[in-house]
Amino acid sequence: MSFYNVLEKVNQLPLEDMLENVTQQDVEQVLQKDRINEEDYFALLSPAAELYLEEMAQKAHQLTIQHFGNTMQIFLPLYVSDYCVNTCQYCSFSVENDFPRRILTMTELEEEAKVIADMGVEHIIILSGESMMHSSVKYIQQCMKVLKKYFSSVGLEVQPMDTEQYQEIVNSGVDNLTVYQEVYDEEIYRQLHTKGPKRFFKYRLDTPERGCEAGMRAVSIAALLGLNDWRRESYITGLHAQYLQQKYLDVEVGVAFPRIQPNAGSFQPKVEVTDKNLVQAMIAYRIFQPHSGITVSTRERPEFREQILPLGPTKMSAASSTVVGGYNEPNNTQSQFEISDERSVDEVKEMLLKHNYQPVMKDWQLI
Repeated sequence: MSFYNVLEKVNQLPLEDMLENVTQQDVEQVLQKDRINEEDYFALLSPAAELYLEEMAQKAHQLTIQHFGNTMQIFLPLYVSDYCVNTCQYCSFSVENDFPRRILTMTELEEEAKVIADMGVEHIIILSGESMMHSSVKYIQQCMKVLKKYFSSVGLEVQPMDTEQYQEIVNSGVDNLTVYQEVYDEEIYRQLHTKGPKRFFKYRLDTPERGCEAGMRAVSIAALLGLNDWRRESYITGLHAQYLQQKYLDVEVGVAFPRIQPNAGSFQPKVEVTDKNLVQAMIAYRIFQPHSGITVSTRERPEFREQILPLGPTKMSAASSTVVGGYNEPNNTQSQFEISDERSVDEVKEMLLKHNYQPVMKDWQLI
């Protein structure tokens, strides 16, 4: 059994017509329930539910406080390499984009780690372009020997790997995995990923499950909103998270709702995803999966991140750089995408405290 089997069943449904057929009464009935199912979640993503965003927001806030309190975990992404073997139309790291590529040496990595640690951050995610030659298991293991000296939790967001490879990485100290499916529509996926290992849709789709099987403490998934209809993509993201959580009870399954940002090249998003759309996706998911973490990155504007604090987020990045070596050597080379919130860690912490949220810098300890 794979989530692909679930996706095949969803693909047989006339989702667009079903969304239009949801009524206001349907939404009202869903909001009266203590726990909702897949059909209820679908209703909360419908156009009809747009009239009930305030009620949905209140319920999402209550559920978030109930399960997470007034806390917000702070983390930083750490880019170690921008080498990539894939052709992705929307990504600056795509192999066809011509710019000087870079991979950090262990000395350079340690300098990056020191800068981040001095900010008070204890949770980081290792990121890279997708190249097994450069971001190999051996290289990640070498990175972990350095990073364990500075951080209590280290996550991974690189190219998909086999279960055995993830097991080796877990044994080195990595405790969480992030995988963006990018888009759950297989045909659109093929159009956007034309060369390289990433073109294999099902292998990527099953990646979070391989991470769970390998012993990752936490796994986070997402679709990149703007590549396809956001309601469909959000719905399937929620179903994917539910599938993983029900199958792997000891894994913390979380999601993100990233919107595509400007990048190198001329790619334009297929769909505009407004702030209102993103809020609806987030609060519908929170009501559907009240125990699940939700990440909001610095892709989003400072004022918007502040406005959505009560609506379900549990993790936020701060002072992010999407450049290899970008903390110790700012503006060094090509960024993967543009960030919108450039505030420092201290400024984000101050913002959280102003709204009576407790910034969490550490909630896990590598052994």
